[in-house]
Amino acid sequence: MSDNVGLSTPRGSGTSGYVQRNLAHMRPRDMAAPYPPRGSSSDADSSQYRPRQPDKGLLEHDRKREVEVRVFELRDQLEEEGGVEEEEIDARCDELRKKLLAEMEKGQGRGAAVGPAARRSFKMHQVHELADAKMKESERLRQALKISKDYQEGSHWRRQEDRLKKGLEQEAGAEKGERGADRERNADRDRDYRR
Repeated sequence: MSDNVGLSTPRGSGTSGYVQRNLAHMRPRDMAAPYPPRGSSSDADSSQYRPRQPDKGLLEHDRKREVEVRVFELRDQLEEEGGVEEEEIDARCDELRKKLLAEMEKGQGRGAAVGPAARRSFKMHQVHELADAKMKESERLRQALKISKDYQEGSHWRRQEDRLKKGLEQEAGAEKGERGADRERNADRDRDYRR
């Protein structure tokens, strides 16, 4: 037994005593952090799919970090060249920073590249960027297919069932109306016959 893992002795257990991690185990998504535990949902329909929301603060931080990296690269390049005064370096860096921040603001309004190609460019640790790209792609697809925002899966079939029930009720009401009309005609005929 090493590091308190496994059996103290494999004798009588029918195994070799070798313990390994189950690589096929997947943690259920509904138990993950952004989702409430089962049964405690405040929504009427907790089975509805809710995509994982990206953290806007982290996305903004990463964008600003990219700007600062490019500014630092410029500063490093100017310092390597030499012959440029410190004040000139600061002025150029501030100018580049303002330009990149303005471009970043414009890019947010338009929306960056979305789609499978854009999602493939993310690294495994960029889960918020991936979630943001996926949400933008889903929104584009929803608009392209003209799907309403309040759409629920299977709602077409529920509406169709409601129409069928309503049609059956109308038919039953029509039959009752016919029977009532027949009764009235028979009652009139009986009255006429008795006279």
